[in-house]
Amino acid sequence: MPTSVNVAVIYYSSTGTVAAVAEAIAKDAENAGAQVRLRRAAELAPQAAIDSNPAWAANAKATAGIPEVSPDDMIWADAVILGTPTRYGNVTAQLKQFLDTLGGLWQAGQLADKVYSGFTSTSTAHGGQESTLLALYNTVHHFGGILVAPGYTDPSKFVDGNPYGTSHVAGQGDIPVGEQTLTAARVQAERVVKFTRAIKTGLAAEN
Repeated sequence: MPTSVNVAVIYYSSTGTVAAVAEAIAKDAENAGAQVRLRRAAELAPQAAIDSNPAWAANAKATAGIPEVSPDDMIWADAVILGTPTRYGNVTAQLKQFLDTLGGLWQAGQLADKVYSGFTSTSTAHGGQESTLLALYNTVHHFGGILVAPGYTDPSKFVDGNPYGTSHVAGQGDIPVGEQTLTAARVQAERVVKFTRAIKTGLAAEN
């Protein structure tokens, strides 16, 4: 019987692009045999700002039923896949706020030896995809996590061209998530589950 794998897909999304990718990755991880928790970071923006953007307001309503992430989700997970749109080439405040609450778990060593991976979206092809994911992965190094990026490990990665993680060019929110991004999501989710299972199986054998 294959080793069980728990995957937490944790994301922040304002207008819905990253939410769509998160849902795809969660489904792909489940299809690969993992137990999955899909969780969203709490919103920090004022309601007036949300209401001023119809896409933002629509996404907030559409995803209201998805539970907000808690530190328990990090403890439960064997692998954590983190998603954020870029903010000037960096991680959104909402996701960073959650990561910043994990100091106690970090000090207790409860974030180490897990698999981590990430995904993002930008307005343009050169709008910060790589820098956002690399900034996110700085946190993984501090956790003592095991970074599993997609790399160029599948022919499709030479099409989307991003070895750091799944990414989508969303324009001004008018470019929907399509087959190229969904394929990248599947490749990444399957790779995360594969290596998480291998690592967990190996660690169990050693003990």
